[in-house]
Amino acid sequence: MKLYNCKSGVLLEHRDAFFVIDEPWDTLINRDSLETYLSSKIKTARQIETDEQAQWLVPGSILPPIGQQEVWAAGVTYLKSRDARMEESQSSGAASLYDRVYDAERPELFFKAIASRVSGHHQQVFIRTDSAWNVPEPELTLFINSNGNIQGYTIGNDMSSRSIEGENALYLPQAKIYEKSAALGPCLYVTSSPIGGETVIKMIIKRDGVNVYEDSTTVSRIKRSFTELTGYLYRECDFPHGCFLMTGTCLVPSPDFTLREGDVVKISIGQIGTLINTIGINPKHKLN
Repeated sequence: MKLYNCKSGVLLEHRDAFFVIDEPWDTLINRDSLETYLSSKIKTARQIETDEQAQWLVPGSILPPIGQQEVWAAGVTYLKSRDARMEESQSSGAASLYDRVYDAERPELFFKAIASRVSGHHQQVFIRTDSAWNVPEPELTLFINSNGNIQGYTIGNDMSSRSIEGENALYLPQAKIYEKSAALGPCLYVTSSPIGGETVIKMIIKRDGVNVYEDSTTVSRIKRSFTELTGYLYRECDFPHGCFLMTGTCLVPSPDFTLREGDVVKISIGQIGTLINTIGINPKHKLN
């Protein structure tokens, strides 16, 4: 099942049919056994026809699948991410930090965004103008309800300023947290079974219509389990409306690549779909 948070309301896709769910987003998703609940809602929900579907799902009408939740992220959960972080931090002498955290018992977890800083499908994400090295980071993202149980999955783009992070590990918040530094979407994929390790994560970056980066991997390459990451996040934090957790970067462009304004990032994950974002710059920098 796929839940879409749209400007017109909440739309549920199930077996190629679409249903309007007349319930507030935060109330709807923050429950146990969400798939079972949605199955019961289909029986009385209004089904929409093909011509109306286009109005609901036209680009610009799909909002990020987030309400009052926070977005957190896990770091260095894939070997690819560890190697990239070590490479960017060589000059600062902090490379060994990432090697140690990859093998440590405790995972790296950090706050990423409040809902107002999160972009959705076909919306812009920003790069920092004070960073010379900016990249997108594709991440399978969990939705965890207030009871600490995983209820769904979405696609995340953890935008990162690698030159800032590489300069000093203590600059991580500035490298990760700024306006439109995260994207989620296009939907919340709801299933009673965990997403399998064979699930493919793919990223394409286009510049002037031409692919300048393309690579893929599978979820099985992650070092830590989703329940382990969730357990550490909820150990001392309460999330009354639930929380989104990006589970780590699995694909990293080469060090000679940095994003430019106008680039298009496409991240696809198995059954969830494809999240598309265009790279922009905070408008306040264009006023000078």
